[in-house]
Amino acid sequence: MAEEPYADARYISVETFRRNGRGVKTPVWCAPCGNEIAVFTERKAGKVKRLRNNDRIRVARCDMRGKVHGDWVEGTARIVDSKREEDHAYAALREKYGWLMMVTDLLSTLSGRIRGRAVLMLRLDDA
Repeated sequence: MAEEPYADARYISVETFRRNGRGVKTPVWCAPCGNEIAVFTERKAGKVKRLRNNDRIRVARCDMRGKVHGDWVEGTARIVDSKREEDHAYAALREKYGWLMMVTDLLSTLSGRIRGRAVLMLRLDDA
């Protein structure tokens, strides 16, 4: 696997798994962050709830609507609980997405939704 997996991917599809084993796919922004991949989402999102029960994921390149354009890679995900690690993940996302991430952060701050975010760190099996 590349040194920084998905460093050039605009979106990735993250598949999390329900208790019955059925997968749910969601397109997200991503940024390499050390030997993991950082993504953010709403803390109350279904994927966060599913990850609390099962940390298994699959990841593939996709477009903004979630249409997959690459092979699936297995891995695990965790919910970040450290402010320092969260800040590091956001710095990686801001570096990659530039003004788009800054506008997203601004709008989230103005609406109060930024406090409801969760950062997820994805680790791919062959990374």
